[in-house]
Amino acid sequence: MTVLNYVESDRKVENAIYNQKLLAGEGWLYTIEPGQVLRILDLEGNQAVDTIFFDGDHPSDHYSAVNTIQRQKNIYLSTGSVLVSESRKELVEIIADTCGRHDTLGGSCSAQSNTVRYSHDTLPMHNCRDTYMLQLAKYGENLTKRDLSPNINFFMNVPVTPDGGLKFDDGVSSPGKYVEMKAIHRTTVLISNCPQLNNPCNAYNPTPIQLLIWDK
Repeated sequence: MTVLNYVESDRKVENAIYNQKLLAGEGWLYTIEPGQVLRILDLEGNQAVDTIFFDGDHPSDHYSAVNTIQRQKNIYLSTGSVLVSESRKELVEIIADTCGRHDTLGGSCSAQSNTVRYSHDTLPMHNCRDTYMLQLAKYGENLTKRDLSPNINFFMNVPVTPDGGLKFDDGVSSPGKYVEMKAIHRTTVLISNCPQLNNPCNAYNPTPIQLLIWDK
């Protein structure tokens, strides 16, 4: 069970150097510099945001769920969590969080996983892995699909059952909830604003998010 370390941010939207709405099913690839702060804002609530982090200078060194979980001794993320890479480099630190349930285990949806979990006729449905690959094909100069790695599902509720299984439950986020993280190292962020319709992670109704960046 997660313990929310509830911390609100004092950053003002009007001072952000970057402000973009990302529609459901869309992707985003961006590099944040050390000291910059990224906020992911759940505009309408119950929207999962699948996110991968890479060392901005050495993209083969990506976010490691195992190392991050081992370091903080908790499978969930909240304020104070430091996301580390395969080499254990500190990439970003969560410095504000008003949701408190961010999954590190469930992975991203794909055409293949949809057919296994749900039914074969879900094969052509939009999914996060395809969104990732489209972003890498368009903008990932030093990244290919071979670099896709474990991801974080911000705002996604994936409880662990007593027998060690995972469940995809209704989200606990609500309109206006956000998570904010500061770059420790130059970090490339790859986002799929999840289009999943086959489980309740998006309340069966994927919605937009807002992405904001501040210089400090």
